[in-house]
Amino acid sequence: MAVTERISEAQTLLLVGEACSGLGEGASFTRLDWVRREFLAKLGFEPYPGTFNLHMGGDDWAAARRVMEREPGIAIAPEPGFCAAKCFHVVIGGCITGAVVFPEVAGYPPDKFEVISAVPVRQALGVNDGDSIAVSVVC
Repeated sequence: MAVTERISEAQTLLLVGEACSGLGEGASFTRLDWVRREFLAKLGFEPYPGTFNLHMGGDDWAAARRVMEREPGIAIAPEPGFCAAKCFHVVIGGCITGAVVFPEVAGYPPDKFEVISAVPVRQALGVNDGDSIAVSVVC
């Protein structure tokens, strides 16, 4: 059998963001049955209710964002009335696995990095708003 197509290797983006509070909408969203099913089937875990948010900025973030926009990521198919999303696996603080979720909706803040995980990330890491947190993104 001959190899006719080269599959690109995954790349890891190393970033640092600033922990910040969200709008409080993540908890109700991650409790929806269809969301839980999609995340379990496609990401391999049931999300803890809520999201962990980071504020991103600077040249490294701009470059990483361009890479993630080009990559297919993991598509989350919505039920009617909801928007689609693209996800990438992440490791937060060097030890907690999860996924970053980019909702495909107009007006989503370009500096927002919204993470879902099976555990409450903020509590597990003892993080407060304003703390710098390292994140690895697998594309």
